[in-house]
Amino acid sequence: MYRHIIWDMGGTLVDTYPQVDHMLARVGYATDQPSSAQLSEVARLRTTSIDHAMETLARVYGADIDEMRREYAALKEYWKTHPAPVMGGATTVMDAVHEAGGLNLIATHRDRESAETLLAGLGLDVDDMVCAPDGLPRKPDPTMLTTLMERHDLNPATVICVGDREIDIEAAKAAGCRAFLLDHRGEEPGTIKVLSELIPVLDGRA
Repeated sequence: MYRHIIWDMGGTLVDTYPQVDHMLARVGYATDQPSSAQLSEVARLRTTSIDHAMETLARVYGADIDEMRREYAALKEYWKTHPAPVMGGATTVMDAVHEAGGLNLIATHRDRESAETLLAGLGLDVDDMVCAPDGLPRKPDPTMLTTLMERHDLNPATVICVGDREIDIEAAKAAGCRAFLLDHRGEEPGTIKVLSELIPVLDGRA
């Protein structure tokens, strides 16, 4: 029976990527109105990492990587007073976890100050969080996940991990947890289109 969830943050628990993608496309292609093709290319690059997207845009299109970094820092400052929205279905799933006596945990590459500010602004109640900049290796290394499970004495067989990138899935599998990839197309096995699809898993129906 699955009782606990380890969440990725940006792009999974919080819907940050539309704003990030628009910023990267705007600066990367030097346009005020990025096309759908440009946004799609940025989204594809960003699935590896935001740094990878910036570096590729700088290398291929001559974009100013320092400007992109400044704009991203400004966006994170903006989120302190205007948080990116919670991903659809997230609060329903989090409530179901708590009602079943489980824990909502976060493993993120985001720095702690930024992550805590975002969570506070959204009013999200999480039970614990580990952040890679605190000195833990980044995913796909499973250390962030195993750290949380060891800290709370959790059996991996009771833990679901959900993220929006393949590195989240690789980390979860290496930690012995069941993994779900949030992909709004939902075309591949093991993917979910919306977070509410986790409810039957928590109920033991899937």
